[in-house]
Amino acid sequence: MEEYRVLASPRDPDERLLLDTAADPTFVPASALDGVDPGNRVRAALDWTTGREDGPAVTEFEVVDSTRFRFRRDVTPLFEAAADCWQRAMADGEAMDTRVLRNTDADPVGLVVVFAEQPGARDLFGEFEDGTKPLDPLLEGVPSEPPYEVFVLDPAEHRCVAVTVAFDPQGRFADTMRDTYC
Repeated sequence: MEEYRVLASPRDPDERLLLDTAADPTFVPASALDGVDPGNRVRAALDWTTGREDGPAVTEFEVVDSTRFRFRRDVTPLFEAAADCWQRAMADGEAMDTRVLRNTDADPVGLVVVFAEQPGARDLFGEFEDGTKPLDPLLEGVPSEPPYEVFVLDPAEHRCVAVTVAFDPQGRFADTMRDTYC
């Protein structure tokens, strides 16, 4: 079986996109991956001989990483640490800025990467959402082991995209992000 990152399909809500960065995207019916959320990584066996016009059949799969991706446009307000990163990137003339997020005990709970909008820029939020620009390279540098909860935010009042990684999807920081943006 091969490994794929699962994303919501940009073509149809009843479909899932299986993304293997070494190959072309593969679309399968969402019902074939029952219980799998966008952002999960699965090991799956695909049968291309079924004669289906809409892609292969999933003959078996297992979730190997339950990281969850959440995408939200026009969010307001953008949380303070992300807004500060955006302002710092703009002031420094940089395309992006990052910050490790800490709780009140100074323990790391997450990471925010802010991509400031650039003149003539493409829709970076849309590219993250449809898998054109994979989020996996941003996760490679995370100092803890998956699963994570990843929030990709396109704020209404700031010209940027904020990718926020909660290191513990069951932790208070992830709960706060879900309560605020989902």
